[in-house]
Amino acid sequence: MSKDKMKEEKHKQNKDESNKVEENIADELNQNEAPQENQLKVLELQVNEWQDKYLRKVAEFENYKRRTENEQLNLLKFAAESFITKLLPVIDDFERSLQHIKDSRDISTFEDGLRLVYNKLMKTLEGQGVKKIEAIGQPFDVHYHEAILQQPNDSVPAHTVLEEVQCGYVYKDKVIRHSQVIVSEDLESDREE
Repeated sequence: MSKDKMKEEKHKQNKDESNKVEENIADELNQNEAPQENQLKVLELQVNEWQDKYLRKVAEFENYKRRTENEQLNLLKFAAESFITKLLPVIDDFERSLQHIKDSRDISTFEDGLRLVYNKLMKTLEGQGVKKIEAIGQPFDVHYHEAILQQPNDSVPAHTVLEEVQCGYVYKDKVIRHSQVIVSEDLESDREE
């Protein structure tokens, strides 16, 4: 064989080998890309799944908020219904008393009837947690009383409630209206001045 032919064959072999090497590299790259593409697809599926779960949870939470808001509105809307239902018999008693006063001019029976209605109303309020603040004869307490006047009085200790101008009420341990009261003042402090 001639040198040229040998060179040509070697060149051909080298070329074939380099082509094979290039093909092997390309195959390896393709093989490396295939797992990367698979990983990418898996990650995309996971992202889509998490997005879907997130959107569902957001929607569930929005529905929950809307439902609880509606429940609270309905609770507020109908909360007084029970109380009003308990007051209806008192209103009926007032109406009967008013009808009775038309039929009879006897003031004492009207007064007795009115007192019964008042007691029934107070009992209904107490059943709902409303209590009258006891003021007369009690030491003045800013948490329950509002002093509108002071009067000198030596028969009781200073700062004692002498008179109640307007009743105060407590609803479940919360003052909803302070008692307006007249309080005894210290006579000695007036003399010192």
